Amino acid sequence: MDLSPFDFHLPEGLIARYPAEKRDGSRLLHVDRGKSQWTDFGSFREIASLLRPEDVLVYNETKVSPRRIFLQSRSGRRHEALFLEPRGRFWIVLLKNRSKTEKGQVLSLEGGAFAFTVAAWEEEFVLLEPEREISEEDFSRWGEIPIPPYLQRKAEEIDSVRYQTIFAKEAGSVAAPTAGLHFTEELKAGLERQGIAFVPVLLRVGYGTFRPLTGKQMEEKRLHREEINVSKESAEILSQKKQSSGRILAVGTTSLRTLETMYDPEKRQFRSGKAETELFLMPGDRIQSIDGLITNFHLPKSSLILLVACFAGRDLVLSAYEHAVEQEYRFFSYGDAMFLT
Repeated sequence: MDLSPFDFHLPEGLIARYPAEKRDGSRLLHVDRGKSQWTDFGSFREIASLLRPEDVLVYNETKVSPRRIFLQSRSGRRHEALFLEPRGRFWIVLLKNRSKTEKGQVLSLEGGAFAFTVAAWEEEFVLLEPEREISEEDFSRWGEIPIPPYLQRKAEEIDSVRYQTIFAKEAGSVAAPTAGLHFTEELKAGLERQGIAFVPVLLRVGYGTFRPLTGKQMEEKRLHREEINVSKESAEILSQKKQSSGRILAVGTTSLRTLETMYDPEKRQFRSGKAETELFLMPGDRIQSIDGLITNFHLPKSSLILLVACFAGRDLVLSAYEHAVEQEYRFFSYGDAMFLT
């Protein structure tokens, strides 16, 4: 597939390096698919005027784990390690300076408090074997929040708060479900008073969210594997909503991928339980689980802009992006928001 139709010019200055002063103070672009038009809003909190009683907002309750850890070899060489996911007794790790490592080499926390052994290499990843089983509590003691590489800076104290959503509950992601970053407790409470419900799902965001699309992914039409979970209560609420009035609105692409994976269009019902998804949505596919999508502005030629174009059409989405660039909206994880209905 030729990705050039999903490319666009993005000035460096529009990449949001830091979050807005207030979560709900980011700007909002509403895109109406039916009218093929968009409207600018000065702040995300104005989304209240676009929502209706009986709407349901589905959010991802995942929490970003502090999995960026600095290790060193016995010679003193420093390695930045991003711990992605466990595999048996090993961990799959993205390791800087990996060419300077050898199988069997020991890498330790700075100060030597804990050690890992290099077990193998897989593509751009390294398998590390810890000296004992490690947990989220260990990451909390050792690590820092792995902010996206395109921010081109080190994690700071502000990121430990602002790179988590107010919904964050289940640890295990290496990136935030960024559409949820725009919500505050006050905004959520106000929307609930309007009769709008909030329903949780879970997708543990993996490193694949940062990786460029590969030829293999395009050929097989499968993305990186990620764990998902929909509770019985959430599935029941969403299934009832699907067969009654009100809209199902996904807060972010991770929520959408979870919903679309667990939706049975013939029964018009959502399944509950744990699963894995490699769902790759692009123009030509049909999204049936939702009625609207809240999302950020994504990277050119990425799987995320393909997903958004699948929902709203390439021409409308790229025209809206062109408008967003002209109006100097802020892009990517800490950027502004788009609401597509």
